[in-house]
This record gives sequence, C-alpha cells and structure tokens, in this order.
Amino acid sequence: MNCIVTAGPTFEPLDDVRRLTNFSTGRLGTELANFLAARGHKVTLLVGEAATYAGKRKAKSVQIFSTTADLRAKLKSFRGKKVDAIFHAAAVSDFAFGKIFTETKAGEFTALKATKKISTRQGALLVELVPTPKIIAELRGWFPKTKIVGWKFEADGKRTNAIGAAQRQIVDCRTDACVANGPAYGNGFGLVTGGGQRHLVTRGKLFTALEKWSQGRM
Repeated sequence: MNCIVTAGPTFEPLDDVRRLTNFSTGRLGTELANFLAARGHKVTLLVGEAATYAGKRKAKSVQIFSTTADLRAKLKSFRGKKVDAIFHAAAVSDFAFGKIFTETKAGEFTALKATKKISTRQGALLVELVPTPKIIAELRGWFPKTKIVGWKFEADGKRTNAIGAAQRQIVDCRTDACVANGPAYGNGFGLVTGGGQRHLVTRGKLFTALEKWSQGRM
C-alpha cells in the first residue's frame, strides 16, 4: 500500500514567540508508520515539529508540519496521487487565536495591533479563541477513493461516549474508520467502522488490525 500517516500536534501562534498547542507526543502515529514500513508498505509520515517522541522514524518519507494550515497544505499536496490509505492520528489544534485585546488604565479592553512579540507591559490580555478548520472533514473531497482512518480522543464520559463520538466522526466526515481512545475509552483502543467495532488491547494489535482492515482482510 501507499500510505500517509499523520502524527503529533499542530500549533497556532499568538505572536512570533508564543504558541498554543496540545500534549500529543506523536508516538502512536510514528510507531504506526514504522510498523507499516516494516511490513513493506510505502509510507509517508507527516509529523508535527512539536512532537516530543524521540523514537526512530522509519517511513520512506518524513515531512515536518507546524500549524494546522501547514498540515492541511501538506495533505492537500497529495491530491491526485495514488494513496491507498490515510491514517490521520495527528492531534490538530482545536482552536487558533482570534482577536487580542489589552486592558487600558481605565479598566477597559481595546484591540491590540499585530506585533512580533506582545510585551508583558501591556498588562492583562483578553484573547479570543476561534475553532480551527477540521482537516479530516476535507480529506474525502481530496481523496475520494482512499481509505481514511481518523482518531477520536475523548477525555470525558465512558467508553460508550468515545465510541459514539467515533461513529459520528465517520458519518460527519465521510471517513471509513475511526480509532477511539483516551480516558473516556479506557485501556486499549476501539477500531470503529461502519460494520461495527472491535476492541484492541495493545498498540501492536491495533496496528495489525489497521493493516488487515485497510487491505480488506478483516
């Protein structure tokens, strides 16, 4: 197979020296890419520059992304090429910075003009957070014949909530499968498809199941 695996976090800049990101390490996506490469598949790994996982990257091609817009552009660049499967494990930032306001001496807030570095002398800031575009919702338009797997990390609720969220992602984003994990899901991973769900205890079992499923052997 010709595969793309995304891994690690995106970030969104507040100014030229500060950023908003998340705690994703990039380990799971990187290890999935290594597994697929070891199985003889042609793998492109797109990994966030802020990923902290220090393990080897064995994919044939490794590209580094920064912001959500950068990851979006890199994925879109493969449009029109033969891609058999996309495993979108990257933790895309849910929010980006919108308008920024600074407090005046009168206690009011006024819009702050763009600057390379916001000085702490500005005092308290009021920052607008706006949702980032959902890259996974655009993948089907770029890759109409590709098998697309998303990830759904849920922190609150129970396993049924995590599985429900994965099922909604498949419907809303027109993907083929979704891996449910996180505190809400509990130990292991849930591989959710249109035909049902399967619990995988370890990463190794998840990777094996993803390979078999993407090749139509499961």
